[in-house]
Amino acid sequence: MFLVSCDQFMQDDAMLAQKADILAQRSARLRPLRQVTAAALLLVMPALGVVTAFGVAPATVTHRHEVAIVEQPISLPLPEQQNLSVARFVAQERVLRGDTVAALFDRLGVRDPRALEFLRGDAKGRMIFRQLVPGKLLQAETGPEGELLALRYFLGPQGLLEIMRTPDGFVANERAIADPPRVFHKAATIQSSLFAATDSVGIPDAIAMQITRVFATDIDFHSDLRKGDRFTVVYEMLYDSGELVTAGRILSAEFVNDGRRYHAVLFRDDEGNEGHYDLDGTNRAKAFLRSPVEFSRVSSGFGARFHPIFNNWRAHTGVDFAAPRGTRVLAAADGHVIGAGWRNGYGNAVEIKHGGSITTLYGHLSGFAPAIRTGARVRQGDPIGFVGATGWATGPHLHYEFKISGAHQDPMKVALPKATPVPAASKARFDATATEARTTLGRVRTAANALRFD
Repeated sequence: MFLVSCDQFMQDDAMLAQKADILAQRSARLRPLRQVTAAALLLVMPALGVVTAFGVAPATVTHRHEVAIVEQPISLPLPEQQNLSVARFVAQERVLRGDTVAALFDRLGVRDPRALEFLRGDAKGRMIFRQLVPGKLLQAETGPEGELLALRYFLGPQGLLEIMRTPDGFVANERAIADPPRVFHKAATIQSSLFAATDSVGIPDAIAMQITRVFATDIDFHSDLRKGDRFTVVYEMLYDSGELVTAGRILSAEFVNDGRRYHAVLFRDDEGNEGHYDLDGTNRAKAFLRSPVEFSRVSSGFGARFHPIFNNWRAHTGVDFAAPRGTRVLAAADGHVIGAGWRNGYGNAVEIKHGGSITTLYGHLSGFAPAIRTGARVRQGDPIGFVGATGWATGPHLHYEFKISGAHQDPMKVALPKATPVPAASKARFDATATEARTTLGRVRTAANALRFD
């Protein structure tokens, strides 16, 4: 019995398993049908809802509403006319030796006779003719036909002269330069010339010229430079509305020439006088300039020489500086003009009376600077004329004489006194400025040496 019962149970279990398999297969076959049915119901139900929502109950009365069209004129503002500005062309040029305003206008593309007429007739506009200094910048804005719209002449750190075209004509005004000066720090070593050294580190020529003027009382840049001389300089560059205008002033500088170290610090005293001083407060300037011509060379020294025109030996009572025609000639010191005009063999000449019974004479000029006439006051460094070859001259040069009580002296050897030092009332403030300048120059020099030996 027990064995039969076990067999029976085994048969029953097998049947149950078979049924389960059959039911599972049927369920699997019906599953897709169920899924299709469910999807159909989901699609139909929203439609039934829409029908229910928009159905109309029985006996509901509907009303017809009359629609009226109303027309009413509305005044609209006229569209503004597009303001088409005149095309503007901007150009700028630097003043060259011998330039005229007309020549500059031609290079700038200005074709406007009325503008030139205005400049000649306006009190402020005439400043361009009086201060047409080589190296300074002139900027012009013109219209399509070359008509002048705006003109800016950058006078220097003090500001600029601006001429603007208005509906009523031209207007001239002076204004300050918009942006504050930017300060640059540079150092270089002399390998061949000062200009080659300044070019190698990106120092502008205008700053190089200032270096020669600042240190000219101790260094003759024509003959004293040595390979290995080095200098450090802190200077300004002037910008207006983000555009570079011109070089500014040297704020401080150091020059090592043949092992000797010289310094210069820019300082304005309590009375508003500005100049470069050594670190101890002595004035870097002397009462007289050694060379009254920018970037020239001595072509004939003081003393006896064989005259190139008369072909005989004669006393040469001055020093000749060879320079291109049109190079500016500067007043060697403060004084007043006692003669300006034609002077026989000197050609066009200017003679200036200074303090201490000293007079200087400048000969063979091609022309005179504006306002130079007998009786005019001049300050050291003011332009008084331009290099030429008038009178007894075989080529463009300046003949420069230096006399004390009427006796000729060698301008290159005569002892020149220093100018006035820092006033006692400003000395404490100067000492603070000098200490700061010394520190800054030391940092720039150290940084330059580190870069050189990297």
